[in-house]
Amino acid sequence: MSMTQSAKRKSLWPRWARRGVMENVATALIAIGFLMLFQPFALSLYTHSFITMLAGTVMFIVVSKFPE
Repeated sequence: MSMTQSAKRKSLWPRWARRGVMENVATALIAIGFLMLFQPFALSLYTHSFITMLAGTVMFIVVSKFPE
């Protein structure tokens, strides 16, 4: 195996669209939905918490297919 094949290829994707950054955004979205679920003050936040967590989960699943 030559040295050129063993080196990692640089991704052509923009830095903000790579897996690490977008996984952190998806995790933050899930955490926000979780906090919205367990707060006792606003019923509207409680109502939209499921949608927020679902969007974060779907985003995490999609982003896990992105390149490093």
